[in-house]
Amino acid sequence: MKRLFVCLCMVASLYSCKPNMEYKAYLHDPQLFSNTVHELNDVVMGNNFPPMVAARNYTYGAIAAYEIIVAGYPNQYQSLAGQLHGLKEVSKPIANTPIDFQLAALLAYIKVGEAVTFPEGSLQEYKDSILKLARNKGLPKNMEEASQTFADSMSESILRWSKKDNYAETRSAEKFTVKDEPSRWVPTPPMYAQAAEPHWMDIRTMAIDSATQFSVPPPIPFNITDKKSKYYQQVMAVKNATDSLTNEQKQIAEFWDDNPFKLNVSGHVMFATKKFSPSGHWMSVIGIAAKTAKADYAATVYAYAKTSIALFDAFIQCWQVKYTYNTVRPETVINKYIDPNWRPYLQTPSFPEYTCGHSSISAAAAEALTDVYGDHFAYKDSTELEFGIPNRSFASFRDAALENNFARFYGGIHFHPSCLLGSATGKKVGLFIAKKLKMKK
Repeated sequence: MKRLFVCLCMVASLYSCKPNMEYKAYLHDPQLFSNTVHELNDVVMGNNFPPMVAARNYTYGAIAAYEIIVAGYPNQYQSLAGQLHGLKEVSKPIANTPIDFQLAALLAYIKVGEAVTFPEGSLQEYKDSILKLARNKGLPKNMEEASQTFADSMSESILRWSKKDNYAETRSAEKFTVKDEPSRWVPTPPMYAQAAEPHWMDIRTMAIDSATQFSVPPPIPFNITDKKSKYYQQVMAVKNATDSLTNEQKQIAEFWDDNPFKLNVSGHVMFATKKFSPSGHWMSVIGIAAKTAKADYAATVYAYAKTSIALFDAFIQCWQVKYTYNTVRPETVINKYIDPNWRPYLQTPSFPEYTCGHSSISAAAAEALTDVYGDHFAYKDSTELEFGIPNRSFASFRDAALENNFARFYGGIHFHPSCLLGSATGKKVGLFIAKKLKMKK
C-alpha cells in the first residue's frame, strides 16, 4: 500500500512538472490575428484616417507579419524582398533561438501597423492583454523575449522601408486648387472639406510598375446643356435612380457606404458618425474568408498580405486618375443645373468623381482573394453588423465587388460609368499583383 502511494505521488509530481502548452493553442489560433487586424481597424477609424492612408497602415503591418511567417515556414512561403519596390532585404531571425513565429508575427503587425502613420502605443493595452493571457497559459519567458526581439528587428526593417515611400513628402505638398470651372470638382455639402490626398499618386507603388501603368480613357465630356448628350444622360441616371430607390437598393448603398467620417446635420446640431473605410471593410472580409476556409495561421497572414498590397496599389492607380481629370461630383451638377435641393442618398466623399475609388480597390481586393481562395468562394459578410447594417451574402469575391459598383451609383455619389471603369482597372491591378508576386511555394 505504501509503495502504491509513493508511485502515485511520483506520477502526480511528474504531471505537475509537465509544461503548460495551452499558450500554443491560444497564440496559434488564426482568429487571434484577425482580431488584431480588427483592433487596428478600430484605431484607424478613431483617428479619422481617409481610406488610402488607412490602407498604408494595414499593408506595411501585414507585410511585416508575413515576412516573419516566411522565416518560420521557409518551405511554404517566399519573401517579398526583391519583389516589392525598394524592399531589398528584411531582418532574419537569430539562429537557435526559441522563437514562436505566430507570436512574433502578431507583435510585428501591432508595432508596424500602429507606427506607420501615428505614434506607437495605440495598441499597447491590447498587446499587453495578449501577452498576459499567453503567460498565464504557459508561454515561456525566453520564448516571449526571443519572439519580441525578432518582431522588433523585422519591424525596424519594414519601417525603414516605409519611410521612403514619399508619404512624409506628401504631407507638405501643395494643396488642391479649387477652380470655378463647371466640369471641375469643388467641395460638397455638408462638410465642404478640401480635397483628400491630392498627391497620393506620388506614393511609391508596391508591385505595379507605376501609378500610370494601367491607362483609363478620359471621362465622358462635360455637357449639361444638351439633353441628348451622354453626360446629361448619366447625370439624370444618377438622379432618377436615387429618387426611386427600393429598400434593397438602399441597403446595398448603406452596406458599401464605408464612410469613415460622416457629418450629420440636424437643424443647428452637427455630429459625426464613423464606420470602417473601404480598405477597412476589406480587412474584415479577409478575416471572414480565412475563418470560412478554416485557414491556418500562416495562410491567414498570407491572405492579409497579398490583399493589402492589392488595395495599396489600387488606391495609387485610382488617385492618379482622379487628380488627372478632377471631375465634378453628381451632387454639384444636379444642384447647380437641375435641382438645388437634391441630395444623394450617401454623403459625397471629398475628392474628384472619376474613377470610383471603392470600385477600383474592391475589384483589386477581389482578385487577390480569388487568387488565394479560388472563385465561387461563398461567404457571409458581417462587417457592417456592428454599425447596425444587416449582413449580406456573396457567391464570390467578384460578386461582392460587382455589387459595390451599383452601391456607389445607388448612393448618388458616382456616375455608373466611373464605377464600371474603376472596377475594370482595379481588376487589372489585382490580377497583375496576383500573378507577379511569388509568395506561396
